[in-house]
Amino acid sequence: MQPINIAEKFEKFKVHWHPHQIATVDDMQVILAKLKGDFVWHKHDEEDELFFVQKGTLEMHFRDKVEIVNQGEVIVVLKGVEHCPKTKGNEEVHVLLFEKLNTKHTGTLIHEKTKTEYPKI
Repeated sequence: MQPINIAEKFEKFKVHWHPHQIATVDDMQVILAKLKGDFVWHKHDEEDELFFVQKGTLEMHFRDKVEIVNQGEVIVVLKGVEHCPKTKGNEEVHVLLFEKLNTKHTGTLIHEKTKTEYPKI
């Protein structure tokens, strides 16, 4: 049990849309990711996801609306809800996510951006 410096962890990787695990809490994992541009439309049938925007502005696209999540804000995407995270222009957004250990990166969708393993940093 030691403190985790999130800023230092973000400096350990550069790749976008590739989650990195920094901790586990019971059956949940705490993940860091750097986002830039568009992701893919997907959903998680059995798991909710919590996104905390550490840096930048995240656009969380849903089929019927777009929610803007500013630095310091949180959004929860409920299980079964199709969503597509995006960033504006060339902005790099840093997010911290909480999700179940068995949550698949892009749900049932297999895409070139899909990651099946998250490095532990």
